Amino acid sequence: MSEHKWYKTTWRWCQTNLTEIDAKDCDIEFWKKYWEENQIQGIIVNAGGIVAYYPSKYPLQYRSKYLQDGDLVKVFTEAARERGIRVLARMDINRATGEFVKAHPEWFAVDKEGRYYEAGERYLTCINSAYYKEYVPMVLEEIIEKYHPDGITDNSWQGPGAGQICYCENCRKKFKEDTGLDLPEAPDWNDKTYKVWIKWSFKSRTDNWDLFNNITEKYGGEDCLWLGMVNANPIDSHCALYDIREIGERSKIIMTDHQSRDTMNGLEQNSLNGMLLHAISGWDTVIPESMANYVRGVQTFRRASNPKLETQKWIQEGIAGGISPWVHYVGGKQEDRRQYENCREIMRWHKEQEKYLYDRVPISGVGLVWSQENVNFYGKDNRHVLCAQPWRGFTRALTRARIPAVPVHAAQISRHAQELSVLILPDLAVMTDGQIEDVKAFVKQGGSVVYTGASGMLDEWGEPRKRFPLDEMFGIRRKTTEIITERQEAATKDWEQFALHNYLRLHNPEHPILQGFENTDILPFGGEIYEAESERLTIVATLIPAFPIYPPEISFMEPDKRDSGVPVILAGDTGYGGRVVCFLGDIDRRYCQYNMGDHGDLLAQAVHYALQGREVLEVEGKGYLDCRLYRQKERLILHMINLSGANQFPGLLEEEYEVGPFRVRVRTENCHGTSAVLKCRGEAVPVSYENGWAVFMVNQISSQELVVIGEESAEIKRHFQ
Repeated sequence: MSEHKWYKTTWRWCQTNLTEIDAKDCDIEFWKKYWEENQIQGIIVNAGGIVAYYPSKYPLQYRSKYLQDGDLVKVFTEAARERGIRVLARMDINRATGEFVKAHPEWFAVDKEGRYYEAGERYLTCINSAYYKEYVPMVLEEIIEKYHPDGITDNSWQGPGAGQICYCENCRKKFKEDTGLDLPEAPDWNDKTYKVWIKWSFKSRTDNWDLFNNITEKYGGEDCLWLGMVNANPIDSHCALYDIREIGERSKIIMTDHQSRDTMNGLEQNSLNGMLLHAISGWDTVIPESMANYVRGVQTFRRASNPKLETQKWIQEGIAGGISPWVHYVGGKQEDRRQYENCREIMRWHKEQEKYLYDRVPISGVGLVWSQENVNFYGKDNRHVLCAQPWRGFTRALTRARIPAVPVHAAQISRHAQELSVLILPDLAVMTDGQIEDVKAFVKQGGSVVYTGASGMLDEWGEPRKRFPLDEMFGIRRKTTEIITERQEAATKDWEQFALHNYLRLHNPEHPILQGFENTDILPFGGEIYEAESERLTIVATLIPAFPIYPPEISFMEPDKRDSGVPVILAGDTGYGGRVVCFLGDIDRRYCQYNMGDHGDLLAQAVHYALQGREVLEVEGKGYLDCRLYRQKERLILHMINLSGANQFPGLLEEEYEVGPFRVRVRTENCHGTSAVLKCRGEAVPVSYENGWAVFMVNQISSQELVVIGEESAEIKRHFQ
């Protein structure tokens, strides 16, 4: 039965990312003990590709210079098999040595002048060459027949990036055959041929994915899988030229290589990673994620231990989003042995609670829409500002307001529509006609929409639309009809640069979106707008034009410039039972840049307004929490991660403090449990019911809390004796 397949039940992973010298002095006895102490069910062991750790019959496959007559793949595989641990063989096929180039120059990627692309003293291989089509399949066959792994994974399977067009004869010929075009002259987002090349490159990589899966199944059986690896960040993945959605839809298990937070996103990004990948692939798909034990801050230190709490909190967040923990080490022996203590406690906790962490579906009602096409053809080379910042602004605002949301790919809106009350389009400029029709259908079924900036202004190729169907649907007429691509950034060095010293005039102070701002007539803005007008919708806030910051004597609004009358926020009824909020000003982007609470409140309250009382979760109490709500048969499961003090970066988490108490309300129909079990505190609290809400208290959260409602058992009853 499918539930007994290894890829359905292998939940805790370990990767000892071997280095060349490990062939000489790696201590397998240590790792046997480590696997046992950390409840490991599956391991990833280096096999071939950039460095081979076994005696391959293919002489051009570079072996570790320390391997001699050894076979490290055999050592690890046999040790794991003795303990019933699953094994994935790790490859790294995107580059090879100069000797390989001399033997097969036609297998390597070249620029327009015929020069090989180099990386790390190796040369990048061409994804359309016989290296991918013939040689790699032979290596996969060899590894499968020698070691019988459960699957093969590779974090660099995708080849050169978007800025590295390969002009080899393989690519010239295939591109011509597939598209009828010659390769683009250069990476140029204004060139339609380059855009065609981008889409073609995505498909070429998906074709290789399918080829490798055919090979692993042919030689290893139907359950031997090619897994590659993906990164869950939808903003950056287009640079790697693989389609997350396509990969997710065809994968029985997803191995994701996203090891830590970055300079833009907080630790809560990891729960979002899990939600995003599950929304693509389904909630019964297991998604292990590589999680670094080495330092991954502003500066990476591969052999030094990450602060324990930093690693643990990243893992906690991943688990909250449905990710399976996969601890990762660079090197088979560590001098900074603190790394080995980072994960033991949380891996033990994961095993103890595993029955609550799988076979469940999220309860949200809010869909945060994204697409790689938007990043490709709107974000282009400025994706960080145009795409990542609006996305991050909304994800931060939703987390802060404790509003659970599910990332939804724009091509899958219709799939998720019945589960949702609100769609959020954070500057989703590029939309296909079909995606816009899906939004319209959602609205006509009573759904609400919150959209910002240029959403819907570009077609699937990033070309301007002559008409803006989203705006037309809601009775909005744009006066600014050209896309704003050169966004101004805040002046941080010279106060006298005051182009963004503008404000919002709270035009309709009693509007629900402005709740909490009763004691002010203005709010800081610091952004840019698309001018528009509407006779149907209410103006919530207007633009106060920029005025001087310095010197203070002239930092005031001229009487005739206190209100431009230009709308920044429009809101109203859709005419179909739902609501719409249109942010013509880039408040989502500016919240990401400035981290100002007022902006976060506006975004969150716009979502509350659009929900019209259909919230599924309310958590009252002080603290910065990431809250994820699930349904598991007759149970409700609430995972609450304490991020208080952890939501600033740069910086690595060194300590955490307790927060609470919290009054929790969960909307419920079929769950009638009289108790909520707090799995981390080891206690049960009473649940009361009020107008369709289950209500209970969580008095204190140290690091995290996993709340289970609807599990009546002798264990629970003992808490009240």
